Amino acid sequence: MKKQILTLALVPALIFGAVTVPMAKEASAATTTTTGQIVSSVSFRQGASTDAARIRYLKAGEKVTILSKVNSYWYKVRASDGKEGYVSTDSKYIKTSSVTTPDGSDNNSGSTGQIVSSVSFRQGASTDAARIRYLKAGEKVTILSKVNSYWYKVRASDGQEGYVSTDSKYIKTSGVTSPGDSNNNGGTSGGSASEKAQKVIAAGKKYLGTPYEYGSSRDNTNTFDCSDFVRQAFLDGIGLKLPSDSRGQGSYVKSLGNAKTDWHDLKPGDLMFFMDYKGTSKSNYSGIDKSKQTISHVAIYLGNGQILSTYSKESGGVRIDSFENRHWEYRFLYGGSAL
Repeated sequence: MKKQILTLALVPALIFGAVTVPMAKEASAATTTTTGQIVSSVSFRQGASTDAARIRYLKAGEKVTILSKVNSYWYKVRASDGKEGYVSTDSKYIKTSSVTTPDGSDNNSGSTGQIVSSVSFRQGASTDAARIRYLKAGEKVTILSKVNSYWYKVRASDGQEGYVSTDSKYIKTSGVTSPGDSNNNGGTSGGSASEKAQKVIAAGKKYLGTPYEYGSSRDNTNTFDCSDFVRQAFLDGIGLKLPSDSRGQGSYVKSLGNAKTDWHDLKPGDLMFFMDYKGTSKSNYSGIDKSKQTISHVAIYLGNGQILSTYSKESGGVRIDSFENRHWEYRFLYGGSAL
């Protein structure tokens, strides 16, 4: 008997319906920024301890961004020059406040810049900061903020963030606004140029007698060499951070267009730059082409033929010297304002 096997194949059709669920639009987040204003001069340190090296003193009136409260005694803050460090939480030194703004509301959001001429792209708002690379002519950047009159914080096309000069010979910008407290003076304290110069001189005189040390540490004020002393006087006096060496300081003055070769044209507070010492007599310097000489010393001009500087252990460290008709005058290369 022939068996027929009937196979019934049941093929279920599974139909899946696609359901689209609209995503709820996330509310724009808000950013709370805590700021601080220095009430009284306070140490700005590399760590949250009185044993940590002092970067410099923050002066009354300076504003900082508070990044975090480390503990009951210390804030981690960012100063107006972009430098990060630690300050006391004591209300006699700092007054704090919080500002809440929508995300992306940075004053310079969307501001753009085009590099006009090759310029250093640095990790910090200082010529001392490490160079990330050179930005080339034609490159475009997003300007995140204007730190002060000298520096923009920018984002390059590869996403890297850093700092570039605000000088129009390097960058052409659109839609950039200045920070509200900068007063276009490079983040320095207010007042006229002569008032700022007097603050620098007063700050420098506080260090009279401080020992000399060649290659002194820029992290403390226990000793100075000539350029370290000048740099500290400007930091303490008006919050301006100059290059850390005398040649860099000389180049900085020249970059501002302030260089003068006749010392009679200088004003109190101007910087003076000198070549190597070759003797006490004027004849020791005759026939020398000073335009080809290298800077080996820097001093602050006090007016009336006097300078404030430091140059050797034997001379007693920071001191005031007469300039005219001495080797100082014979060695003088040029001078000018750093403001």
